[in-house]
Amino acid sequence: MSSVIFRVYQGLGRLAAPLLVGLYKLRARQGKEDQNRKGERFGVASKERPSGNLIWIHAASVGEANAVLPLAKQVVDGGSKVLLTTATLTSAQVVEASAPEGVIHQFVPYDTRGNIKRFLNHWSPCLAITVESEIWPATFHELEKRQIPLIIVNGRMSEGSFSNWNRVPSFAHSVFGTVDCVLAQSDDDAARFKQLGAIRVRPTGNIKFDGNIPECDPAELADFKDQLEGRPRWLAASTHPEEEVEIAKAHQELKHKFDRLLTIIVPRHPVRAQEIRDELEQMGLVCTQRSRGEAITNATDIYIADTLGELGLFYRVAPIVFMGGSLRPIGGHNLLEPAQVGCAILSGVHTQNFAWIYRHFSKEEGVLLVHNTGELADQIENLLHNPEDVQKRADTAKALVESGRGALAATQLELQQYLPVKQPAAGKE
Repeated sequence: MSSVIFRVYQGLGRLAAPLLVGLYKLRARQGKEDQNRKGERFGVASKERPSGNLIWIHAASVGEANAVLPLAKQVVDGGSKVLLTTATLTSAQVVEASAPEGVIHQFVPYDTRGNIKRFLNHWSPCLAITVESEIWPATFHELEKRQIPLIIVNGRMSEGSFSNWNRVPSFAHSVFGTVDCVLAQSDDDAARFKQLGAIRVRPTGNIKFDGNIPECDPAELADFKDQLEGRPRWLAASTHPEEEVEIAKAHQELKHKFDRLLTIIVPRHPVRAQEIRDELEQMGLVCTQRSRGEAITNATDIYIADTLGELGLFYRVAPIVFMGGSLRPIGGHNLLEPAQVGCAILSGVHTQNFAWIYRHFSKEEGVLLVHNTGELADQIENLLHNPEDVQKRADTAKALVESGRGALAATQLELQQYLPVKQPAAGKE
């Protein structure tokens, strides 16, 4: 990989080292970092490297981590160990709770040459796999330099990201040319990766279609349903700043039409729960917070579900689900989990992170797209008045998920030729 722009990127990485320390401190104050594991973000391992073959898999956040866990299990079952890195606290908690034995979790280091060298010196993986759109030039360069094969799994390249990379084509080709294979979500994604310089590209589908149905405890579900006492309700999942206020405005519009209406909000980042509560209570709404163990009463307007790993529960008590990250230009979130459970799904129009899925579901009436709060309230009202339409849309969404399965098997088959057959050196360079 040789490029003037890449050398500039490396130089900026060296200059940015003090800024990254400052960024880390800021994120730690905001509750977005585990201060006991600071070193990991700078390439300093907190665990010993296991002996034998080690495969490094990087998945940025919760959705990607959940999607790739079956692949990690396959690698472990094949006799290797897995180092699974993520970038967020919530994804770390999911991995620690759900990963099979033989999977080690670390936070991914910031993408500078020094951080990556420390990381690779310690872990010395024999294969690197990155999930979806995690493209890090310094990391890719160092992997190429050490002749460690690199695979992009479930590769996603949005139109916006493609346009940004295409502004610097020589840089893009120097980055994507280091990748041994891209297993892309769709033909469109595959074409974009090829145009940016990836040499071997295979469209294998989206492994999130093969994800397990979110689980919940039956006793917890029965207890929660008892608290709701047949109240009309809907759920806003994976919400972001500013969206909660818009959702609350929709609730205010609807509560005069539906007696004891309950809106459940599951924020994308539970650490924001108090901030959300303060905003909504200033609007005159009565909020109840799950992490505090507060019971839902007849007076409760908004139930803030600020816990991890319970979406399976909330999807089962709310037949109508709005997917957040879509009323603002964030890119949307994965609608496949509520579809698997059997929910009628709504979303805003900012869904570029899952463009193909949303286009497909929208065309087949598996998701309703809304442009603003008024449209959201109107569609929720219509669905609450028409339970047969809710069921029809839920059945459609569930069938679409079933029809999309098979990507995981195709991905596993492609990966077989890259999985190691010899023991790597476990020591440092």
